Amino acid sequence: MSSQEVSRNQKEHSVLTPLASLEFTRRNFDNPALEWRRLFSEVLGTFLLVIVAASRKTINAVSNGQISRAAAVTAPGLMVLAVILFMGAVSGAHLNPAVSIAFAVRGDFPWRRVPGYIIAQLVGATLACLLLAALFGKVGLLGATEPGPGINDWQALIMEFVLTAGLVSTILGTASRAQNLGPISAFGVGAYIILAGLWASPISGASMNPARSFGPDLVLLDFSHYWVYIVGPIAGGLLAVGIAYILRGRGTGIQAAQGRLEEIVAENTEQPRGSADNK
Repeated sequence: MSSQEVSRNQKEHSVLTPLASLEFTRRNFDNPALEWRRLFSEVLGTFLLVIVAASRKTINAVSNGQISRAAAVTAPGLMVLAVILFMGAVSGAHLNPAVSIAFAVRGDFPWRRVPGYIIAQLVGATLACLLLAALFGKVGLLGATEPGPGINDWQALIMEFVLTAGLVSTILGTASRAQNLGPISAFGVGAYIILAGLWASPISGASMNPARSFGPDLVLLDFSHYWVYIVGPIAGGLLAVGIAYILRGRGTGIQAAQGRLEEIVAENTEQPRGSADNK
């Protein structure tokens, strides 16, 4: 084989390998037998996020103010960091309808999966608030997100819009193959959530997440401000998709959005057999 043929084959391989990898990831994600694991992951992850984010006001009320605002806004960011690290590979750890919709609009996530993910996220958030209500009663409004004192709904909506645009931009950017951050992306996302809460929580509660706001409102049966926390985050997520397209072009975060659950299950299934063969 001539050197030109070798060079041509190498170029073809370099082009086809990412495409083959992309198709492999999509094919794995289409396995319906594993869907229940992904949905359970979204329920559990959102439950853990909301139990931390929503309990600030409740625990503050029952502990006579022992939870500072700095601690209250830091805890959700650290929880998201932990959730992404320990089960992001299962479902992508969206934990947020705005994130699921943004990934779908970007082309990194199939639209037919979006309703199931959103339902799972809403269920996880509701279960967290039901637990808080069972433990402590409906004190502290179960951590409901609402505009701060002297802040109207439109001001809170614009703040949620801006904050979520930044959050989803961080998620889409660190999920991009161009950034190549892998699990380290969890630190960026967690840090952004903490930073947003530190300076903006007095304005809108820094929810950035329709599911996080849904749980307390459903248990309290009070949706008077909920529209703010649907329109703002989803619109902000869509803006982030446009920003990502300007910066990087079409979607490049397939595996981050969809996880690699089938590969994990296959590895765990084959491991005992490999161990036995080595004995």
